[in-house]
Amino acid sequence: MSHSSKRTLIQLIGLSAISMAALVACGKKEEAAAPAAAPAPAAAAPAADKLKIGFVYVSPIGDGGWTYQHELGRKAIQEKFGDKIETSMVESVPESADAERVMRDMAGQGNKLVFATSFGYQEFVQKAAADLKDVKFEHATGYKTGDNVAVYDTKTFEGAYLAGVVAGAMTKTKTVGVVASVPIPEVVRNINSFVLGAQSIDPAIKAKVVWVNEWFAPPKESEAATSLINGGVDVLYQNTNSPAVLKTAEERGVRAFGKDGDMSAFAPKAHLGSAVIDWTPYYTKVVEDTLAGKWQTGNFWWGVKEGAMDLKKIADDVPQEIKDKVEKAKAGMKDGSFAVWTGPVQDNTGKQVLEAGKVADDAFLRGINFYVNGIEGKVPGTN
Repeated sequence: MSHSSKRTLIQLIGLSAISMAALVACGKKEEAAAPAAAPAPAAAAPAADKLKIGFVYVSPIGDGGWTYQHELGRKAIQEKFGDKIETSMVESVPESADAERVMRDMAGQGNKLVFATSFGYQEFVQKAAADLKDVKFEHATGYKTGDNVAVYDTKTFEGAYLAGVVAGAMTKTKTVGVVASVPIPEVVRNINSFVLGAQSIDPAIKAKVVWVNEWFAPPKESEAATSLINGGVDVLYQNTNSPAVLKTAEERGVRAFGKDGDMSAFAPKAHLGSAVIDWTPYYTKVVEDTLAGKWQTGNFWWGVKEGAMDLKKIADDVPQEIKDKVEKAKAGMKDGSFAVWTGPVQDNTGKQVLEAGKVADDAFLRGINFYVNGIEGKVPGTN
């Protein structure tokens, strides 16, 4: 998902103006739920010992993708911490005032830790957190922190790059494509990283992008994939929350990747690999810290190094030398000897955006609003 991070506000304005404006406009403030009646003493004791944790999901859990991976993380911490915690979730919560309503309701039900798992929840997290000081909020892919708000994300661009390496070896038309969700820096960064990975194998590779402007819209995702295939693309990547792109690739006889979760079962012939997020390491740390009274705000961005990102189930027909390149890149990400965004990097107008030998810092990465060389068109919202 929604997903999404960070970006300096100024760099974001061009990309996220539409969605952010809508979010703010929809931000009707509600009063916190009235305190519940005191429970009977016999039932109160065990409940008071548990840390209640709520999860807010932007799309259906389904059986693969962004929300599904969060659900796996929720189940993992429930199993690990057992009776020490009690988790619950609400799925298909729009990025609107409904999100704030759900979070306030969770607080009213005694949840002291709330994970809001989509970028578009940001303003509603801020509003709820301002009133509910005894609740700790964790906002996935956001960039606004607070005394009781931390933000977190995974470096999905690392998974996109690894997939790109495979794509660069497997494309026959030398044209790869991406079905993109919402035009924010996180998504643009992933598109570019995928293409940089492909061009690490063959610098002549080109790329096309079709935006669907939603995180979860299987029919639109399928239509976008079809459009790209009709335009000459034979390897597809996606930044949406369903396996629709992969399924379409299977139907049309081209190749594609799963994203966020292992999607190999949806299209075994088309599947080249899945860029998988594992939220469990981060969720485990947050729960441990909270139970120990050590929770702290901040901006946490985990990737391959921390075990939060990986490319899994690489297809058997991918040459071994390419698999070795993937493993080498992963090893470099883990020990810090390799960074996806190392200059020289040019945008698709020929302008150098990262000097030779320079490694992009987080501020650069969080504000990417251009296409790298080889990608057709312009990022929506830019001139």
